[in-house]
Amino acid sequence: MSRSAPGLTRELFGRVGDTDVHRYTLAWPGGLTVRLLDYGGVIQSLDAPDRQGKPGNVVLGFPALEHYVANNQPGADRVFLGALIGRYANRIARGTFTLDGTVHQVPINNGKNSLHGGPAGFDTKVWSATEVDDGVRLTLVSPDGDQGYPGTLTTEVTYRLAGPNQLSITYRATTDAPTVVNLTNHTYWNLAGEGSGDIHGHTLMLNAGRFCPTDETLIPVGDPIPVDGTPFDFRQATEIGARIDDSHPQLEIGHGYDHNWVLDRASSSLSLAAQAYEPISGRLLTMWTTEPGLQFYSGNFLGHPYHRGAGFALEAQHFPDSPNRPDFPTTTLRPGETYHQETVFELSTSDKLG
Repeated sequence: MSRSAPGLTRELFGRVGDTDVHRYTLAWPGGLTVRLLDYGGVIQSLDAPDRQGKPGNVVLGFPALEHYVANNQPGADRVFLGALIGRYANRIARGTFTLDGTVHQVPINNGKNSLHGGPAGFDTKVWSATEVDDGVRLTLVSPDGDQGYPGTLTTEVTYRLAGPNQLSITYRATTDAPTVVNLTNHTYWNLAGEGSGDIHGHTLMLNAGRFCPTDETLIPVGDPIPVDGTPFDFRQATEIGARIDDSHPQLEIGHGYDHNWVLDRASSSLSLAAQAYEPISGRLLTMWTTEPGLQFYSGNFLGHPYHRGAGFALEAQHFPDSPNRPDFPTTTLRPGETYHQETVFELSTSDKLG
């Protein structure tokens, strides 16, 4: 059976307070099946065929809404499984930045810093959902002062199956006052199958010749540096676990990889960012993005029911702490401008990577 477009269904998944939460299933026969929540914009599961044509879920997720809600409570060890991240993905040093001469303080929720938009970021919200061709569009209006950020920000994120094996995520945002914006999706991948073990045997290629070294709180320090001669060189396909426990100060800080790579790109158009391969299943993940940076996180701190290295995240985004770094690509958004980002994931099969 063949089709030119995926099927789309909606079901009630639970309630947060008095608000219904729905799960949307995008399914392309013989291709991908993606299950999305309007709570947090979460990718709950993604089934992809292996080299034998057998589908399996290749992302980490919770089985019930109550687990996502509990994971987002104060004091929880939040892991952001599959969620949309905003207003600011990654870290802002000391939760402070200056914009047009005004100092803004946002919540500190990661040691000394602010992480992923604060304790009540976009991953904790119920988004408005609209069915569109080949997918679902999620909309969220973040009021002026939300988590300390200036301006009313209106965000639209569209998930769609661009083909039988491609998931496209398109982001747009506008504001009524100057603000900072950095959006991403925080899916954890395990191409051998969710719950199958660690991802250290996956082979990874990152299309990046530089990365951002960090201080002990994972805030970038100094300029991006070349990956040459370091465990951060993934320009040639390399197993994730091959050097993850090397005696390198940057690996010791993060207990593995949790850094921003500066993507090699000729323009701001959709460009190859990364590929990952799992040899037993034969699944190959290829990622393109319009973003300048890629945060590769090797799942160094994953709570119940997972463990260290149960999945890895490839977060297309601008650089950490950009509001405090005028030398980094800007994350400032002003009235009359439109924030735009597109990231595409393709799942295929192969005999090798590289």
